Amino acid sequence: MENQFQPQLNPQTPLPNGTAVLVLGIISIVGCFCYGLVGLICGIIALILSSKDLKLYNANPSEYTPGSLSNLKSGRICAIIGLSLSVIYFLIVVFIIATVGFAALSDPQHFLNNLNR
Repeated sequence: MENQFQPQLNPQTPLPNGTAVLVLGIISIVGCFCYGLVGLICGIIALILSSKDLKLYNANPSEYTPGSLSNLKSGRICAIIGLSLSVIYFLIVVFIIATVGFAALSDPQHFLNNLNR
């Protein structure tokens, strides 16, 4: 009877940043509500790491596991969603701060009187 468990000559390894990209992508979605800054930072880092890993995978696809590639793709999608939400939320926060700031500058005495009540 032959040995059914023959060792592989080239064992597959996971992509180096597959799990990190997935975690950063999820954090970018959740972090978009922290004035958009946490989501922006995590989303950008996740996209940079995913592009590096995609280059590694495209150079030699047989070397890496399919599970790590699916983690990488899922993390990339989460990072794009989180980055989009963070940009929208950040622009809304900037608009609100600018609107309140211009209102205070146009009539500072009225604004200060309302704060002292």
